[in-house]
Amino acid sequence: MLQKIPKILLVFIALTFVLNIVQSATTELLLDEAYYWYYAQNLAWGYFDHPPMVAWMTWLGSAIFPGELGVRFLSCILYSLNLVFLWQLINHPKKETYTLHFCVLVLAVTLMHAYGFLSLPDTYLLFFVTLFLLAYKHFIKKNTLLNSMLLGLLMAAMMYSKYHGVLVIIFVLFSNTQLIFNKYAWFSVAIALICYVPHLIWMFNHNFISLGYHLSDRPNSPYNFVNFTLGYILNLMALFGLIFPLVYYALLKTKIKELFTKALVYLTYGFIIFFFISSFNRKVQAQWLVAICIPLLLISFNYLMDHPKHRRWIFGLGLANIAILLFLRVWLVTGSVLPIPFETHFNKKWVSFIQKHVGNMPVVFDNSYGNAAIYAFYTGNKSYSLNNTQYRLNQYSIDNSEEAVQHRRILYVSRYLNKGDLQFIGAKGEEYRAKYMDDFESYRKLQCIIPEKSISLKDSAAVILKVYNPYLEDIDLKKLRFGVSFLNRYKRVTEITFIDVKPENPSVLQLKQEDTTYFKINIPKPKTEGTAYLRMGISENGLYLGYNGKNIMLE
Repeated sequence: MLQKIPKILLVFIALTFVLNIVQSATTELLLDEAYYWYYAQNLAWGYFDHPPMVAWMTWLGSAIFPGELGVRFLSCILYSLNLVFLWQLINHPKKETYTLHFCVLVLAVTLMHAYGFLSLPDTYLLFFVTLFLLAYKHFIKKNTLLNSMLLGLLMAAMMYSKYHGVLVIIFVLFSNTQLIFNKYAWFSVAIALICYVPHLIWMFNHNFISLGYHLSDRPNSPYNFVNFTLGYILNLMALFGLIFPLVYYALLKTKIKELFTKALVYLTYGFIIFFFISSFNRKVQAQWLVAICIPLLLISFNYLMDHPKHRRWIFGLGLANIAILLFLRVWLVTGSVLPIPFETHFNKKWVSFIQKHVGNMPVVFDNSYGNAAIYAFYTGNKSYSLNNTQYRLNQYSIDNSEEAVQHRRILYVSRYLNKGDLQFIGAKGEEYRAKYMDDFESYRKLQCIIPEKSISLKDSAAVILKVYNPYLEDIDLKKLRFGVSFLNRYKRVTEITFIDVKPENPSVLQLKQEDTTYFKINIPKPKTEGTAYLRMGISENGLYLGYNGKNIMLE
């Protein structure tokens, strides 16, 4: 049963809901939010970068309201519900006495502000982490089919929100290893897997492209203590702003007396340790840690109720942090209170500039899924992200968006052009140039396949290259140039070399539709030291070399 909610908390929830609604309607979209809106234009069981929950929620909100408010409406609703369920997770007998402290504590958490209205995968992960913990709390009190079914559904919901949801499940399991012998727990796992089958089928049909990108293909940088490990520690602080010492002190002082508290502690330490280890390999983004906000809020509130001095410090520093965060929320809307450009400030400006010159003409953006999505959102016109070897694959690489701009007069926007017909400054101060193309034609879905998993390039290497043409048309080889991108061990391009290719059958002049053509190629030895991988690409009609092959390890 839901516990009675104090009036002060109801007022707080109502006020924050109104604040989030106003903020949603008056703040321009983040590039990522526009990208997820683009997801929502074609609902599916999966997308290149993330599971589909963010698309589903964005679609639902956009069906209710237009514009930015529609994109973010479900985020505002779920944030308010999240506060209700957080309150239900607290069983302390004094909790109603300190309702105001609870409100201050929640509002002082940095990312709870952001995910109170922004429509991002982490927004929905936060909500379902809270519900999962509430379901788990009931489950450990009473093992029933209904409780285990609910637990399984919420495990699936977390995984549909973001892949990090699996860490929540694992660390809660570590806190209660007896679950391994619990038939109701296994029933929960079965329910979660059954619910997750559609996404697994989507992954299988797309060659597990999402996992491949996140686990191996994502570019990295050399280890840097300041950017990686110190940056990770600063992110842990930034999650809670001025109250961070008090929050982590409460974690250290918390004594585990029952299974639910143990789950909260294990979940928090699990994330902290996991991403601390990860920080020695790559830069850890602050949002990857967002799931610990929920257990730490519960731990902190339970601790402050029993410790008056801690309670006073939380209240005072919390109010100061709230003032800072509210100031930053004003900055997100106007951009005028701080001289720092941000992507929520000037997108409408550059979008309007382009549309004024091109009308309804499609616009192709080089290496920017965010700009392509923002342009489509604010204009309703066709756009496309043309990804090349210097960038990465994304949703535009696997959907049908390329078809909408083929053989049409388009405006091509790029940072690689030395001159163009138009020039403008992007939301973050980047300089772009653009030129008109009368008959745009790209073939970014051509697949370059080298069967070998690794290649030795002591001098040069002769290999067989298979090129699969998935298009429903033959492609003249005269339109294509083949190139090799050499990458360092961090999978960043260091050198590009164009090469001559010869079909095994000399009479072949075209890539036949939905067919594979075999070529003999000679890959030259790279000039750059430290080269660890190569990747094949194709330049069509003079465009920048594409991202058409997989990374092949060099021996």
